Amino acid sequence: MDWFTAPEYWLSRLVFQRALAGLYLVAFLTAALQFRALLGERGMLPIPRFVARVPFRRAPSLFQLHYSDRFFALCAWTGAAVAGALAAGLDSRLPLWGGMLLWLAPWLLYLSIVNVGQTWYGFGWESLLLEVGFLAVFLGNDEVAPPLVVLFLLRWVLFRVEFGAGLIKMRGDACWRKLTCLDHHHETQPMPGPLSWFFHRLPRPVHRVEVAANHVTQLLVPFLLFTPQPIATAAASLMIVTQLWLVLSGNFAWLNWITIVLAASALELPGDAPDLPATPLWYEVTVLAVAALLLALSYHPVRNMLSRSQIMNRSFDPLHLVNTYGAFGSVSRVRYEVVVEGTADDVPRRDSEWREYEFRGKPGDPRHWPRQFAPYHLRLDWMMWFAALSPAYAGAWFGTMVERLLENDPATLRLLRRSPFPADDPPRHVRARLFRYRYTTWRELRETGACWERTYVREYLPPTRLTQSVQRT
Repeated sequence: MDWFTAPEYWLSRLVFQRALAGLYLVAFLTAALQFRALLGERGMLPIPRFVARVPFRRAPSLFQLHYSDRFFALCAWTGAAVAGALAAGLDSRLPLWGGMLLWLAPWLLYLSIVNVGQTWYGFGWESLLLEVGFLAVFLGNDEVAPPLVVLFLLRWVLFRVEFGAGLIKMRGDACWRKLTCLDHHHETQPMPGPLSWFFHRLPRPVHRVEVAANHVTQLLVPFLLFTPQPIATAAASLMIVTQLWLVLSGNFAWLNWITIVLAASALELPGDAPDLPATPLWYEVTVLAVAALLLALSYHPVRNMLSRSQIMNRSFDPLHLVNTYGAFGSVSRVRYEVVVEGTADDVPRRDSEWREYEFRGKPGDPRHWPRQFAPYHLRLDWMMWFAALSPAYAGAWFGTMVERLLENDPATLRLLRRSPFPADDPPRHVRARLFRYRYTTWRELRETGACWERTYVREYLPPTRLTQSVQRT
């Protein structure tokens, strides 16, 4: 069928597939390096406990059939190896059906992780990676030209990501309509990056331009994705520029990067398309059947997007095939951080020495300048930001985290930047305190070298030891 393929997008497909494989690799490395403390048999939210109460039909996963820490590690590292092979182009050296199966492998493995990941995997970019990864299975390899219907579905995902995010802002916090949200957002976002301080200190008129440009890119430009070239390429390019601005201004795991990868699939890149054989009939039938299924499943995301009570980041099926997205419908005006400390004293006293645990990404020591971690995802650091917003976000796991710190648990300590206690001498008590953080001014930065100024607010967790039940107030 001449109408079935779009040979002019062969280079766009190549860029998209290699970049998506790179993101898969990051996602699997994140899982392999962090799961023991978060989800393992002695983790804060153990997978065995989860699968014992949640049936397979609600959370299909390999770990519903069997779980051990060794098996999870095997799945995560296998996913990383397959993603590395895809990034190197192994799928192009296989028959069409072999390339499709190779792309299916990381999707199945990552779906198994996300569906048992609980709070740690409740972020929109997890479902987005799965939705896009599923479409990649049917995009073909060097044996066929890119199927036009799959390219359309990739743009459909990109449209929902951008337009859904734009709608949630306009329906949410009034500061988006007043163009004032970025007066606060760079300071209060979940995990600032090394340039976030400078973005926050931009003149307020520049912040207004940032918000207005965001509204244009998310509410108007997405419709241009479905127009003829070169307009669609211009629209996708504008989205890429906007996402790169967001990459510079903060750490949002791979959300910005996968949006960039999606936009790359809409670019008509220069280059002569190679001569390709006719598309097999079985492939055409398979692609069209999958497209019909995905369009049918789009009903719920579209209904949600058009609803006045729009919700952000929701999967409507356990396979995460078609989802709804959105972020920052509300913006915090004040930044709070939970500071975790330990002491070696058997009985805490007023003059006890409390030593602070340092996290990798979240603000702690006011002199510690934020680092760039994205697209790598520091899951515990992100959830500590939510915990500071409300103790309800941490109720299921914070107490277990404190127990593991009191034990000097190696897996938990590996999630941190630094523990103030030797490996053979754990703290006797751990406590947590809530602080208000704000960026320093230019003058304060020059005088103190600190990018943050913090003020004590209240006790978050009283001094706790292993012989006590770990409960937060």
